[in-house]
Amino acid sequence: QVQFVESGGGLVQAGGSLRLSCAASVSTVTFSIIDIGWYRQAPGKQRELVATISSGRRTNYAESVKGRFTISRENANNTVYLQMNSLEVEDTAVYYCNRWTTSWRSYAYWGQGTKVTVSS
Repeated sequence: QVQFVESGGGLVQAGGSLRLSCAASVSTVTFSIIDIGWYRQAPGKQRELVATISSGRRTNYAESVKGRFTISRENANNTVYLQMNSLEVEDTAVYYCNRWTTSWRSYAYWGQGTKVTVSS
């Protein structure tokens, strides 16, 4: 089973930046062939997809973060990053990473996530 550990969250003022990390406990070859997404869930809201990166390093972003967030991956150390710039109060949420498929809404396993709080 692939397990993900998120880190890097914290409290930041609006307009600031954070860099989130996601470490996967799998072999490097396995990590290199899976597509990964960053997700977030704010209090009282449904979990949403924020950004994805494929095994070929193609990326996609939610419209709400496009131009502000950048997803990347370092296959050598089984890590995916989310660089978050120009943060807005609306970005406040618990951020999770997981494999990305079209069936992500039915995933049974999610890690602890990392909390991002953006203050005005």
